[in-house]
Amino acid sequence: MQSLIDKIRQGRFFDFPGGVHPPGRKTLSNQDVIGKCTLPEHLYLTVKQHIGAPGQLQVKVGDEVLKGQALTRSTNPFALPVHAPTSGKVTAIAPHVSAHPSGLAELSVEITPDGRDKWIDLTPIPDYQQLPKTRIIEAICDAGIAGMGGAGFPTHIKVSPKKDVEFLVINGAECEPYITADDRLMREHAWQIRQGIDVLCHLLNPGHVLIAIEDNKPEAIQAMQVACQEKPDYIICPIPTKYPAGGEKQLIQVLTGREVPHGRLPIDVGIIMQNVGTCFAVADVIFTGKPLIQRVVTLTGEAMTKPCNVWALLGTPICHLLKHAGYEKAQQGVQRLIMGGPMMGFSLASEQIPVVKSTNCILAPTQQEMTLPEEEQACIRCSACADACPVNLLPQQMYWHSKAKELDKAQDYNLFDCIECGACAYVCPSQIPLVHYYRVAKAQIRQQEEEKQKADKARDRFEARKQRLEEEKAERELKHQQAAEARREAMHKQGDDPKSKVAAALARARKQQTSDETTAAPETADKVAAAIARAKARKAAVQQGDSAPSDTADTAAEDKQAKVAAAVARAKARKAATQQGHAAPSDTADTAAEDKQAKVAAAVARAKARKAAVQQGDAAPSDTADTAAEDKQAKEATASKSKTTKQVKPKDKVSTQVTAADTPVKPAPADDREEQKRQRVAAAIAKAKQQKAQKDRQQASSTADMPAEKVAQPLVEVDEQKKQRVAAAIAKAKARKAKLDMQSSADNQQDKTDE
Repeated sequence: MQSLIDKIRQGRFFDFPGGVHPPGRKTLSNQDVIGKCTLPEHLYLTVKQHIGAPGQLQVKVGDEVLKGQALTRSTNPFALPVHAPTSGKVTAIAPHVSAHPSGLAELSVEITPDGRDKWIDLTPIPDYQQLPKTRIIEAICDAGIAGMGGAGFPTHIKVSPKKDVEFLVINGAECEPYITADDRLMREHAWQIRQGIDVLCHLLNPGHVLIAIEDNKPEAIQAMQVACQEKPDYIICPIPTKYPAGGEKQLIQVLTGREVPHGRLPIDVGIIMQNVGTCFAVADVIFTGKPLIQRVVTLTGEAMTKPCNVWALLGTPICHLLKHAGYEKAQQGVQRLIMGGPMMGFSLASEQIPVVKSTNCILAPTQQEMTLPEEEQACIRCSACADACPVNLLPQQMYWHSKAKELDKAQDYNLFDCIECGACAYVCPSQIPLVHYYRVAKAQIRQQEEEKQKADKARDRFEARKQRLEEEKAERELKHQQAAEARREAMHKQGDDPKSKVAAALARARKQQTSDETTAAPETADKVAAAIARAKARKAAVQQGDSAPSDTADTAAEDKQAKVAAAVARAKARKAATQQGHAAPSDTADTAAEDKQAKVAAAVARAKARKAAVQQGDAAPSDTADTAAEDKQAKEATASKSKTTKQVKPKDKVSTQVTAADTPVKPAPADDREEQKRQRVAAAIAKAKQQKAQKDRQQASSTADMPAEKVAQPLVEVDEQKKQRVAAAIAKAKARKAKLDMQSSADNQQDKTDE
C-alpha cells in the first residue's frame, strides 16, 4: 500500500485501454467567473431528478412556497426530495417535458416566482463532528443531494457503506470536451470543496484521499493544492488528459491500477468516488443549511455570443439560459442543442426542458464547429471501435445483436459494462451511432426486467394468498376438532358420553334377549310336554283302535269339502254385492251372519253324522245316501240365503237396484215343508249323537294316561271293530261320491241361473 501511495505522490499513474483525444474547446467558457442568472418567469421542478424512486408530493396547486422549502418528501431509501429554488406560488402540478433523450413528459411542479427570493429558516450543522453520523447522513438526504457528475446516484447511499474504505477519490477530471463547470468551481470555491471532503472523510473514515484533476486544468490544480495544504493526507493527482479518464472505473484504474469486476461496485475494491460538485453541495448543507437548489452549468458553443458558466436554479428552462448566454439560432442554420458534452450528451427535443441536478452543460455548436452526423453506412468491420473502447468490450458484436433485438446475446457481450462514453461512435468511419443502439437495448432489457419483476411479485402474491387460504382452512379444521373434543369432554363429565350411551344400549339389548330366552324356556318346555302327551294319546288310541287312519282321512276330506262349499258361497255373495254396488251395510252384515250360521249348522250336522256312523258301524249305504242328501239340502238352503240381492240391468241409462226383500216370497210346496221337517229331526238326532261322542272322547282322554295293560281289549273285539270301521269307510266313500256328484250338478245349475 505504501509503495502505491509513493507512486501516486510521484505522479506515476496507470493507464486504461483505449480512449480518444478529441479537441477540448474548454477555453470558450472557462475564462470568466461563474455568473448568476436572472429569475425566469416559471420554474419546472421535475419530481424525479436522480437514480431511484421519486419522492412524495408535499404541496398542492395554489400553495405559497419559500426558497429552500421541500416540495416532496423522501419515503424510500433511494428517494430524494426536491426543493423550491425561490419563493413563489405553485401554479401547476402536471407532466412537463423532461431532460431525457426521448423528451417524454414527467410529473413536475410549476412555480411562479414572486421576486422576493425569501428563504426558509436554515439549520446549519457547524459542529457536525460532535453529532452521530446518522444525523449527518440524514441531513444530506433531506437536502436532496445526488451525484453531480452526471449519474445522479443518491449521495446518502454512497456515504453509508458496509465495507471499509481505503481510498476516497474526488473526481475533478472533467474529461468531456467543452465542459468547464467543475474547472471554474475548483478555481473559485476550492475551500468549500475541501470542507465537503472533510465531512465525507468524517463519515467514511478512508485511508487516503485522492483528488484527481486532468493536467489541462493547471489553475484548478493549484487552487486545490492551496486549499488542501493543511491536509497532508489529501493527495492532489494531476492525471494525463485522455478521454474518458473521468469515468468512474477508468479513473480508479488510472490512480490505483485496480479494476472493478463485472457487475460489481467500486466499494468492492475498497474505493468510493465523489464529484467535486457533490463535495461543494455537502459543504453547503452542513455549514449553511442550504439544500440543493442550484448548480453550475456551462453554456458554450460558437452559436452563443457570451459562452460562460452560471449558477442555474433547478427547474430553469433551457431557453432562459440560452437568452442569458446570447444564443443566436441563425448561426446554426438548423437548431441543434445538446445537454452535456459532445461525447456523452444528448440532443434536446425542446427549449422548455428544465435544468436538473445532473445538468452540467448546454452546448450550441455551429455547423462548421460540429458537423451534423452523416447518414449511417454499413459496418466495414475495421475494429476501430474495439480499439477505442476503454472497457475492452466488442462494440461491433453488441451493435449487431442490439440492432437485431437479440438482447440475450447482447448481454452475453457485457452490454451493461458499457459506460456510454461515445468513443466507439467517435472513431467509427461509417458514422454509426453505436451508443444510441446500446441505450435502446439497455432500456428494452430494463423494461423486460421490470415486467418480469411484476410477474414475479404477482406470482408471489398469488402463492402467498393460496398459502394463507390453506392455513386459514387448516386453522378452521383445527378449531372444529378442538370444539368437538371440548364437547366430548363436557359430555363425558356429565355422563352423556355417546360411547357410554351405545354401550348401555347394547347391554340393555343383551339383557332383554336373555330375559326373552328365560321367559320362552318354560313356554317351550310346556309346548314340548303337551306335544309328547298328544303323541302318547294318539299312540294309545291307535293301540285301542278308537280311530283309524281312514277315519282321519275321511274327516280331512269332509272338512276340505266344507271349506270349498263355504268359499263358493262367499264368492257368489261377493259377486252379487259387486253387481248391486249399493247394498246397505246392514243387509251385508245380515247376509254374512246367516252364512256363518248356515256353515256352523252344516258342520255340526256333518260331525254328528260321522260320529253316529262310527258308533253304529252298521249304517247302510242308503242311510249314508240320506245323510248326503240332507247335507246337500242344508248347503242349498245356505246358498239360497246368501243370495239376498239381484242386479237389474239399467234401461235408458238409469240404474235400479232390487233386493231380495222387495221380491214377493212364494209359499213353499208341501213336499218342501216335509223335507225341512225331516232335516230338523235329523239335526236333533245328530246333535244328541255329538254330545254322546263328546262324552266318549272325554272318557278316552281320561284313560290316555293310564298304563297300556289296563286299557287293553281282547283281540276278538279289536278284529270286530276293525271290520265295522272298514264297512263304515266304504259307505262313507260312496256317500261322498254321490254328494260330490249332486253338488257339481247343483253348482252347474246355479251358474246357469246366474247367467
